[in-house]
Amino acid sequence: MYNLVMKDLKLGVSPFFFFLPLLTGALMLIPGWIYLLVPLYFCWLTIPNIFAGLKVQNDLIFTTMMPVTKKDMVKARVAVIVLLELLHLVIAMIFGIFTLRLYPEMIYYFFAPNMGFWGICFVMLALFNLTFIPIYYKTAYKYGNATIASITVAMLFALIAQWVGIQNSYVADIFVGSGMNDTALHASIFTAGVLIFIASTMIAYRIGVRRFQKVEAQ
Repeated sequence: MYNLVMKDLKLGVSPFFFFLPLLTGALMLIPGWIYLLVPLYFCWLTIPNIFAGLKVQNDLIFTTMMPVTKKDMVKARVAVIVLLELLHLVIAMIFGIFTLRLYPEMIYYFFAPNMGFWGICFVMLALFNLTFIPIYYKTAYKYGNATIASITVAMLFALIAQWVGIQNSYVADIFVGSGMNDTALHASIFTAGVLIFIASTMIAYRIGVRRFQKVEAQ
């Protein structure tokens, strides 16, 4: 599987998409911005372009000619997706730390880039994976419907989460009010988000494997 991951990273992922997290992460420095948009750039730009490139390269046919199992093919591709997601989030988190230090007196109307916020981001990407991977592996070739569906789900979650964060006084207090400095609570939200991300991605992977087993490469 390691060789499959390296094949995808070297041949399937343009170097630009390793640099993109620095560009999108820098948006975290905008004071009081809608920071949920930052991880969405992964959904909007990275996934559609990478999978379009794989389709153009006839990656499916090329990979099935290799002495590898379909299960390993799915596992490697999911590993690459997760790696890029984590790259986006970790770099954005670093910029987020600088934002909190640069604007200590900032009044936030949207989610502040604290630990609890990143838990929400993990849940958003969990839903993205849970939608994209199973739909994509119905064919392992056509990415359009999977991309549209997963982006829609992620954006709806972001919209609802941010709306609740504004309209619900209890949630607002946790993320931008007096609860902003409740480290234990935010650590719990972050941990829950990470666990949801792991569980959802594993479920998506298993569904993807099951569906890919029925696919005949053409």
